[in-house]
Amino acid sequence: MSIFSNANYLHTAANLEQLPPEGPPEIAFAGRSNAGKSSAINALAGRRRLAFFSKTPGRTQQINFFALKDGGLLTDLPGYGYAKVPMSIRGQWEGFLSEYLQTRQSLIGLALMMDARHPLTELDWRMLNWFVPTGKPIHILLTKSDKLSHGVAKTTLANVRRELSRAPHTTAQLFSSTTGTGIEEAEKVFGEWLKKARETPVG
Repeated sequence: MSIFSNANYLHTAANLEQLPPEGPPEIAFAGRSNAGKSSAINALAGRRRLAFFSKTPGRTQQINFFALKDGGLLTDLPGYGYAKVPMSIRGQWEGFLSEYLQTRQSLIGLALMMDARHPLTELDWRMLNWFVPTGKPIHILLTKSDKLSHGVAKTTLANVRRELSRAPHTTAQLFSSTTGTGIEEAEKVFGEWLKKARETPVG
């Protein structure tokens, strides 16, 4: 059974003061608005509506925490990069996200969603640059890979992996919440993170 099966909503934080106490290991899920982050979370959990998504990207302004059956946490971060969100609000989100990613001791790794048709945008690199200095692992899910032909998808993955040579501790794979491509591979990666965290307690 998936490590994300039976995940349950736990808490929502709109600012640093509302974050729950440090404790169980957390895996953060992030991505540009409309990159398929919520769909990826739902696919991994085997649930249709564990993580909600809006027809209007950029609506989510909080970090949502979900409890995993093994005691870990999945954190669903606000989507970033949606042009119609006012600059002042975008600035608040970025400050909140940056602080969380760089200082949260319970955070053991970052799952970063990118649309396989448009990977490694400037904003994606900003997210990577925020997190890489922590020394914690990053795993990129190239979502919506079913929208690409097999050959193009393989080439895209190879190109992304080559570009990531300048981002230590970063890996990447193809993923599709529609076809199920990459679900087992992703679960293995995240499961290993949680296993290592249990063997070496955070803090």
